[in-house]
Amino acid sequence: MAARVIDGKAVAARVRERVRAEVAGMETPPGLATILVGEDPASAMYVRMKREDSAGAGIESFHHEPGGEVSQAELAELIESLNADRRVHGILLQLPLPGHLDQDPLIAAIDPAKDVDGLTPLSAGLLAQDRPEAFAPCTPSGVIELLREAGAELEGARAVVIGRSILVGKPLATLLLRANATVTHCHSRTRDLGAVCREADVLIAAAGRPGLVSGEMVREGATVIDVGTNEVDGKLAGDVEFDSVAERAGAITPVPGGVGPMTRAMLLANTLRAARRQL
Repeated sequence: MAARVIDGKAVAARVRERVRAEVAGMETPPGLATILVGEDPASAMYVRMKREDSAGAGIESFHHEPGGEVSQAELAELIESLNADRRVHGILLQLPLPGHLDQDPLIAAIDPAKDVDGLTPLSAGLLAQDRPEAFAPCTPSGVIELLREAGAELEGARAVVIGRSILVGKPLATLLLRANATVTHCHSRTRDLGAVCREADVLIAAAGRPGLVSGEMVREGATVIDVGTNEVDGKLAGDVEFDSVAERAGAITPVPGGVGPMTRAMLLANTLRAARRQL
């Protein structure tokens, strides 16, 4: 069988349009503050794209580049000022930070009400407790949207998540449990990974290992979401061997063009949600 390829760009465009339509009806536009530290080209590109997305959706942008030599105290002071700024409803601290900065206390300093990246310890705890005020990180939220687009029935489904990062794997497993899926959480030390994956109705690869999932590891008709973004020979590659898996899966996301656009779109959705709570 030939798997249906899920177009993440098209799904992201629909999310952005929903956000734009809601923002157009608001008296006060949502505000998103972005903080870029250092000279990393990939980070600069990501932040630029996120700001462009915000502008297209009618979200006001408050961008800050304090410089690569900014101190821990200075960056913490900037975050506190944004916490207090009533024009700002969401704060994005672009990671990774330069090596002289300790990112954990800086992330924790973000007001949870403005934590649209869903990375503070309080956000993680609220998500784990299934609290409605919790912000889920953008990539896992985007995966759930893609599963809806694929028509995956999550109620009672056997879902396998490969990867246990705080950015993707762990919050994604929580979101799948919330949808009443039966979740198996795998990682680099999982024994007989292929056998576990072959039981999955929904398989999500987020391990950061190119080509980890091959066709023989996928059951017929499964929905496969590839979160991996790896550079191989100068090109982007996922954690899934696309060609072999597409022969068996019912639906699959490509890399690029799958999960990536959804991450940015869900940042807009989280910012809108944060603004509605604060205004």
